[in-house]
Amino acid sequence: MNNYLITVIGATAIGKTALSIQLANHFNTEIISCDSRQFFKEMTIGTAVPSSEELAAAPHHFIQNKSIFDNYSVGQFEKDAHKKLAELFPKNNIIIMVGGSGLYTNAVLEGFDDFPEVNSEIRKKLNKQIENGELEILQNQLKELDPESYNTIEIENPHRLIRALEICIGTGNPYSSFKNKDKIKRNFISIKIGLTADREVMYARINKRVDLMLKEGLLAEAKKLYPHKQLNALQTVGYRELFEYFDGKCTLEFAVEEIKKNTRRFAKRQVTWNKKDATIHWFDFETNPLEIINKIETIIHLE
Repeated sequence: MNNYLITVIGATAIGKTALSIQLANHFNTEIISCDSRQFFKEMTIGTAVPSSEELAAAPHHFIQNKSIFDNYSVGQFEKDAHKKLAELFPKNNIIIMVGGSGLYTNAVLEGFDDFPEVNSEIRKKLNKQIENGELEILQNQLKELDPESYNTIEIENPHRLIRALEICIGTGNPYSSFKNKDKIKRNFISIKIGLTADREVMYARINKRVDLMLKEGLLAEAKKLYPHKQLNALQTVGYRELFEYFDGKCTLEFAVEEIKKNTRRFAKRQVTWNKKDATIHWFDFETNPLEIINKIETIIHLE
């Protein structure tokens, strides 16, 4: 019997969590989360971690299983996820995976890209530029050196931006040129289900989610994490803007608008990333889940 990994894909706030739970319940199976910010137990509100009711509705893995003080890479996640899949597939040949982090999703489905080592002094220099407020300068530098990465990675995230730039500078080749070199054979068949919406609808959902996060206590959560703002895990939309407010660099109203704007930009890059993948089966976010389930079952029966 073939093993199937059904991956729910789509921009932030599109409804992936709800659909993944409905799929898990239908197939009586479990969920692998590959949202790279929901790994951290100290970050709950700002990362839209599934509610206690949602977590109870289906078994989830890799939700708040790490600390912001842990060093956790996409390469390590790939290993951990495959170890978990090896435990789960003997119990059920269908597993659900969900998450907004395309890099982490691809690591599980296709393997982790192999990047060359570069001089550590390059990263130190780039970090210094970030500290000096030169984020936009570095973003424009990436746009010039590697337009593809500029349009797909989370360029508001200094950690991701520096990672791409250090490869470009250190090797003389675009960061994107090292990606997707060799596809690693997996012991499962991948089925990708994508949720989509008109841009105006998607942006309205994002704005509403940010407002809800603030009502649920995002400001207090960010204030608690503020002393550790230099950590990589906290270089995240929703926290970084509030840290600027705590630093006295902007008003709270401005910080909130920046969260919304940067989240919309992130969603736009997610859409750009996913559009390249012709293997995704797309559905409007309001599609009846039974229609999606029927599509999945049809695909499985055709294998």
